[in-house]
Amino acid sequence: MQQPASGSLQRWARWTFWLLLLIVVALTLSPTTYLPSQAFTLWDKAQHALAFAALGALGALAYPRRLGLLAANLLLFGGAIELAQAATGWRSGDWADWLADAVGLVAGLVLVARLSRCAVARSPAGRSAP
Repeated sequence: MQQPASGSLQRWARWTFWLLLLIVVALTLSPTTYLPSQAFTLWDKAQHALAFAALGALGALAYPRRLGLLAANLLLFGGAIELAQAATGWRSGDWADWLADAVGLVAGLVLVARLSRCAVARSPAGRSAP
């Protein structure tokens, strides 16, 4: 990422990142009887990818100087969710879900990196650079 997020944006991103992380844990480890029926459709992998794209994007805004550590920890988190689901007895772990998490994570990180480059290019300092 070229330019760190402003202080207030970074604070908002950190709070939102951790809140979303807790929501992901709650939704992925809840028995399916407590979740809306539409949560488990053909869009299951897309839901995984979207959740991790959001976590990746928010994490990149919240911790712009620790992207490698962020990505590694979110990949471990996704794997841990699948192992925990397999251990619950009411959910099942699926490595294809973990792969969807990884794809979404990369998409979220790439999105923030590209938006950051666009913002730098449009800034007065970015325009005056040769």
